[in-house]
Formats: sequence, structure tokens, C-alpha cells
Amino acid sequence: MASEPGEPPIITEHRVRGFPVRVINNRPDIDTRQVLIRLTQALDLIAAGAPRCFRRLAGDLSGFLVQRFPCRGAFFPAERVCLVELTFAVNAAHSLPEIAASIVHEATHARVAARCGSLPASLRPREERLCRRAELDFGLTIADGTVVERARRSLALSDDNVAPAVDWTIASRRMMAVDRDAPSSAALSAHRHGRLRT
Repeated sequence: MASEPGEPPIITEHRVRGFPVRVINNRPDIDTRQVLIRLTQALDLIAAGAPRCFRRLAGDLSGFLVQRFPCRGAFFPAERVCLVELTFAVNAAHSLPEIAASIVHEATHARVAARCGSLPASLRPREERLCRRAELDFGLTIADGTVVERARRSLALSDDNVAPAVDWTIASRRMMAVDRDAPSSAALSAHRHGRLRT
């Protein structure tokens, strides 16, 4: 289930581990079924490795959105939805612990928003460090070196770098350029049948 280039994205609704999940797939090279498998496995990892954290997710989040976005994850406070970026979810270069840690990170943003509302910009580095510490704790709990190292690197950054100002217009343009270069369904089919040289 994926859209052809130039066509509207395919939007599907699912339930994963009790959470509503909306997948907006605009990439012909990404199979929505694989997205759902990886998301399920990441949530299973949280449930098995950090059951208390998993139990809190139901109170922190109303559900998940998976779509293209200029970063790995995001939290949308108005809907209490956790975004898991589409290509991040299925890219084999990123492990299930990394996806799970991103969910733990965004759920921490959700907890802060529920207790404190929207914080001023001056407190964003403090909030981001809190989220990175949640990632670190999770990584230590499941003994995953990649998650631990990434969290420790982030925690060592200056305030300006741990919570950098992002120009979302530029980030979105770069993302769209990547999508324009992604293989089409026809090209993928030709490659699988030996008609396309790489």
C-alpha cells in the first residue's frame, strides 16, 4: 500500500497495541504493512523492556501519526498525537530500540505539556534535556548502546544545540527533494524483475 508519484498519499487507519494509528504514505517505495510491523515491534519493545513507561503511554498519548516529516518524531499537543516519521520507521539502518526511544522521547514531551502547558522558548533546552534523559534511561534499561550513546551526546550539547531553532520551511524543502528522488513503484517493479540496472 503506497501511492504513485504525483498522486495523493494513501491514508489508512489502524490500531496498534490499543492505540489508533494513522499512516499517511506518499512514498511508492514504502509498504505501509512494514511500517505497522516496525511500529508494533517498537511498542512491544517498550512494553517488555520498560513496562511502567509503556503503561504511561496511554495517558500521555491519544495515538500515533506516521507520515513524512523533517525529523524523526514530534509531539502535537493539541491532539496529543505522537508522530513517528515514515522513512525512519522502515529504514533498516535504524533499529527498533531507536524507534522505541523516539516514542519515549515524544511521550515525555506529552507529559510536560499535560502538566505545564506550552513552555516559553527559554525553557525548551531544559525540556529537551528531560526528554533525552528519558531516552537515556530507556536505553540503559534495555541495554542498547546506540540509544545510550545518542542520548549522552545530545545531553552534552549546549542549550542552543540541544534545542536548536529549526527553519521548518527549509527542512520541508529538503525533505521534498529527497522524495522527488525516491524510486517510483514502476522502477521498483522493474528492478525486482531485472529490467533496471543499478
